[in-house]
Amino acid sequence: MGLRWQDWPEGLGARLRAGCAIPAHPLALTHRRALDPLRQRALSRYYLAAGAGGLAVGVHTTQFAIRQVGLFETVLSLAAEVASAQPTPPILVAGAIGRTEQAVREARIARGLGYHAVLLSLAAWKGASEDEMVAHCAAVAAEMPVFGFYLQPAVGGVPLPASFWKRFAAIENVVAIKMAPFDRYATLDVLRGVLEAGAVDRVALYTGNDDHIVADLLTPFALAGADKPLRILGGLLGHWSVWTKAAVDLHARCRGADVTPDLLALDAQVTEMNAAVFDVAHGFHGVIAGCHEILRRQGLLDGIWCLDPAEGLSPGQADLLTAVAQRYPHLTDDAFVRANLNTWLS
Repeated sequence: MGLRWQDWPEGLGARLRAGCAIPAHPLALTHRRALDPLRQRALSRYYLAAGAGGLAVGVHTTQFAIRQVGLFETVLSLAAEVASAQPTPPILVAGAIGRTEQAVREARIARGLGYHAVLLSLAAWKGASEDEMVAHCAAVAAEMPVFGFYLQPAVGGVPLPASFWKRFAAIENVVAIKMAPFDRYATLDVLRGVLEAGAVDRVALYTGNDDHIVADLLTPFALAGADKPLRILGGLLGHWSVWTKAAVDLHARCRGADVTPDLLALDAQVTEMNAAVFDVAHGFHGVIAGCHEILRRQGLLDGIWCLDPAEGLSPGQADLLTAVAQRYPHLTDDAFVRANLNTWLS
């Protein structure tokens, strides 16, 4: 028997649908590019202490290559271990990739470790028909709840029309969708699909549009045919793997305040910071290393090493990171990390 969202701990589904901040969890490595369990746990402790409502592990920010080096289950297990010590269980989301056999296998591993949902990438389905992709999603959803994922085509995603999202949202064990096409038209396709599937009350909408985080959270999407505007209430973001306390505070502001010019102005500021972290100037080459560099400067990581030795900061990226942190100190959390780092590393 697979896991259904109705089987979740009491209140967890309501928290997911209400919206929360879920950072995409990086991978802590030693200088030998081996797993650093101490710092891997410290990252999880940091995110949960910062107020994150969940953790997304085994996703792009964790580095997909953990599967090739035999670390997938170990890394998921470390995050689950830290999460189990929390008085309120955080939402645990595991990345699942590949064709159906692989994605189902990864879903079963995640389910066995106590994860609540899988973030399902369709990057391996380029050239497939809509029927094939829907059947794949349904097969994974038979194992455990699914968090849909619209990844931007520029970094390997598959263009997906509103008709796909309507059929996807109609799958009963689909609980949320992370929209990360970095494209307003494509984001609207997801919203239209969820609306036409009649799944607005079941499928939580999360932004993954790191270039438009604040605007996504503030916009009432008053689509024709909707009884009330659709809202993107949470975020599952690689950008939120850094300066996470500030991100959680920002999310709370977007959820609980009237929309003011000052709040709207934060959209451009956050996007400018993201351009440095994600290395937009070089086609996202230094995206993972950029996240690592912020965490290294704060002392959470020992270095910026990635599993692939070719991955690192791009020319000028370190200076850009310094510049945006100085321009927008209210969007950083260095003092929070400094005050708690020894506890998380103990």
